[in-house]
Amino acid sequence: MNIDMFERPNGTYGVRNRIAVIPTVACANHVAELIADSVDIADAYTHPYGCDQLGYDLELSFKCLKSMGVHPNNGAVLVVGLGCEEILPHELYKAIKNEQPDTELIVMQETGGTEKCVKLGTEICKKFRDKLMEQKRVKADISNLTVGVECGGSDYTSGIASNPSVGVFTEKLCSLGGGVVFGETTELMGAEDIIKSRCESEDVYKFIVDSIKRVEDTAVSMKVDLRGTQPSPGNIDGGLTTIEEKSLGGICKIGGTKIKSAVCFGSAPDKKGLAFVDTPGNDIACTLGLCCAGAQIIIFTTGRGTPMGFAAAPVIKVTANSKISKIMAENFDLDLSGIIDGDISINDGGRVLFERVISVAQGQQTAAEKLGHREFSLYRVSPILT
Repeated sequence: MNIDMFERPNGTYGVRNRIAVIPTVACANHVAELIADSVDIADAYTHPYGCDQLGYDLELSFKCLKSMGVHPNNGAVLVVGLGCEEILPHELYKAIKNEQPDTELIVMQETGGTEKCVKLGTEICKKFRDKLMEQKRVKADISNLTVGVECGGSDYTSGIASNPSVGVFTEKLCSLGGGVVFGETTELMGAEDIIKSRCESEDVYKFIVDSIKRVEDTAVSMKVDLRGTQPSPGNIDGGLTTIEEKSLGGICKIGGTKIKSAVCFGSAPDKKGLAFVDTPGNDIACTLGLCCAGAQIIIFTTGRGTPMGFAAAPVIKVTANSKISKIMAENFDLDLSGIIDGDISINDGGRVLFERVISVAQGQQTAAEKLGHREFSLYRVSPILT
């Protein structure tokens, strides 16, 4: 099956053709925002880090920003640095440019102050836009598509309707040679037996359960019992009673598909098919992890209503809660409450999801995109010590 996508120099394919304006440090955020605001297809990847980070934490931030620079949905990149930060602007620029030739760099302490940098950055991005506007989509096999699946603001409808529909979608895309990535390590607690039956190898299963144990041990060291304090108040209000119940609903997103690989946050799987990414449950951090793993589109199910989008990938919002789908109608792409009412089946839900993903891949805007939801942040793994 072929779909229309944008071909990239590094051999990947994107579903969007946008400009990433990437600040290396929080001090450059405002300049990056002003530049991106001046060009309609540009996004500012603002974040609070880039300095006062140590060891692996600093390495991970660099790795994630580099991944966003070479993300297939970005056709051009402008790196904006201050000049004295720990994420070295010239190093990030070179790392991205190796795979994305249309990459430029502005360093404020070399170029000038805010106004001069905004003027120069805007000129660069407008030239990028003119070039990207001429680029046409090409036919690409669906095996070049990877979709991230996650849930947030879950309620009782998530586990019995929305997530099982995503599971049907996952089975379909993987059967056609495409990729699906999922994460939310904390929300797999209690579903270990199901995970074991889905893993293609013992190594994959061990990676996942070790990840779950690490998170739980970290919580215990902070005198927090995740299994006793979760789910969140919003989940409980939505009808969920335990973290295990939430996990059993969440794991439905993978259907009966075998998990072929498992990777750390910031890494991409080396196999097509279904892959696990060790991410937190936090919505923006999880989405970052899925996009670093190659996801060009995100399917996000929610029963309570979550408007978040993401800078690098269109986010398809799905609910099966008829009440919230009416209250927050502008934020949703698909209402699957017909499954709860008995009007459509879970298989129907999966089919509708697949059709919507293909439409979005070929240019249809999601609700989050229309509303300007292009949130972004990095994931910090160590405390501030300096």
